[in-house]
Amino acid sequence: MRSTLARQTSRRTLLMLVGVTALADITAAQAGEKVRLAQNQGPISGVSIVADRQGLFAKNGLDVEVSNFTTGKQCLDTVMGGAADIATTAEAPTTAAAMSGQKIAFLARTEYSYIKMLTAAAAGISKLGDLKGKRIAFTAGTGGEVYTMELLKAAILGKDDVTLVNLRPQDMVAALSSGSIDAYGTWEPHINNGIKALGVKARPLDTKGIYAETFNIVMMQNYLQKNSAVATSFLKSLVEAEAWIKANRNEAIRIVSEFVKMPAEDLSPIWDDYVYEVALDDKTLGVLNAHAGWRLATGNHPPGAVMPDWHTVIFTAPLKSVAPDRVTLSF
Repeated sequence: MRSTLARQTSRRTLLMLVGVTALADITAAQAGEKVRLAQNQGPISGVSIVADRQGLFAKNGLDVEVSNFTTGKQCLDTVMGGAADIATTAEAPTTAAAMSGQKIAFLARTEYSYIKMLTAAAAGISKLGDLKGKRIAFTAGTGGEVYTMELLKAAILGKDDVTLVNLRPQDMVAALSSGSIDAYGTWEPHINNGIKALGVKARPLDTKGIYAETFNIVMMQNYLQKNSAVATSFLKSLVEAEAWIKANRNEAIRIVSEFVKMPAEDLSPIWDDYVYEVALDDKTLGVLNAHAGWRLATGNHPPGAVMPDWHTVIFTAPLKSVAPDRVTLSF
């Protein structure tokens, strides 16, 4: 009798332990793998913003903790410093890190958008050649500087033919309004902000095709080696977010505008300027090469730096495992 009772008690205890273990496993699975994302709080991060807000990270087994920054450089610096695992960042911080020997892993481009130029109507700039003798604002060390150099080349002008003024994007509208500059080149929403603020006193100059800035997913190589499944799930979430954005334009605008604290009526007119596309292609490589080439030509690089070997920086396996058709690099 006692033996039977003991066996029953032991069985109940075992079942309870199995139940507790199973519950713990379910809870852990529901909680997801913890990931720290350093994200630029702007429309350029639209894909990762939607992936988070629509629960796609959680759906793919990730518990993503988002820290927001005003620049991609801050995002990548945070990852390199160990305070975050994944960064959304542009090509400028990426080339700087690669050329300084940082062991970064470039996993995908998620967005690209052409840098634009806004001019003072009074400056009489209607074509590229009219930039000669003008005061042009740019932001040093960013894609905006590369754009400005490429713009001068296209206009068959040199740096001595213009006056270059280094300004933060948020200071450019005021400078154009005061007459201290004649034009500025930068990314959205700062062009649209200038048009809204200055009305007929400002005039866009068509420079599409000169230079497209990219926004990308970067982590450290040692993190990727230890967390390849996380990288795969993260990119899977982004691919799904891209598809959702394209199928739900108005709702995507609402979600992104709310998150970046920008009125939807301001974001909507420039929404199509942000080309959301998770990919590793020759456009991505071309932008990285253009920016690294600019660093070498201008001396804006660490001593002894050379053109990065992108084979050691760009890691194609995670995206290939999720969406092989998105990987079309020809290097």
